[in-house]
Amino acid sequence: MYEELTTILKESNNIVFFGGAGVSTESSIPDFRSEQGLYHAQQAYGMSPEQMISHSFFLQNTETFFDYYKSNMIYVDAEPNPAHLALAKLEDMGKLKAVVTQNIDGLHQKAGSRTVHELHGSVLRNYCMDCGASYDLEYVMDPTRCDGHIPRCGKCGGIIKPDVVLYEEALDDAQIRGAVDAIADADTLIIGGTSLVVYPAAGFINYFHGKHLVLINKSSTSYDGRADLVIHEAIGRVLKEAVGNL
Repeated sequence: MYEELTTILKESNNIVFFGGAGVSTESSIPDFRSEQGLYHAQQAYGMSPEQMISHSFFLQNTETFFDYYKSNMIYVDAEPNPAHLALAKLEDMGKLKAVVTQNIDGLHQKAGSRTVHELHGSVLRNYCMDCGASYDLEYVMDPTRCDGHIPRCGKCGGIIKPDVVLYEEALDDAQIRGAVDAIADADTLIIGGTSLVVYPAAGFINYFHGKHLVLINKSSTSYDGRADLVIHEAIGRVLKEAVGNL
């Protein structure tokens, strides 16, 4: 299967990668939708992760939101894994044109990827809800900048919100257009580390009409039957091997 993927990569000159949480779990960032994540949220807070990181919960329970967010969504020591590095290498070779990611950790850019469409935003970007001032993750995590767990703007004292798409919020129009255009133009679409159950993002792959559709995920998905190649293995190992043989 690795050889078949390498052959597809050799034949392709406009590859787009669409990835989900499974790409980052190999960097020791757990999927908060997993059974373990759900169990932890229910035990510690009595709510589901989806409730905890919703727009309405953020507004109504800001202190608890940030307590959960900082403990479960932020991994400052995480480093790019072989999947991130292989994709950056593929871009350097001129074959990969874009990464479309549902992740918010910024690891694709840290690995060297330059064209990244972040559908759900990034924990690395934060802004004051009152004056719009921008702040990095280090500022948000600094307890001296916070009122309890809530980060406060150094200019006006307003609440700082992470630039991430919470439940009940719409995706950013510019990110949608960038992702859809990239997928529609691709000759090969590689989908990895996602079960394709989170919408509207999962629906973006319907814009793909290229030659090769590749699915790399540990478990099966509802789209497996549509793919030219399906690999049920760890994505880091698969991409490192396939790209390494180019």
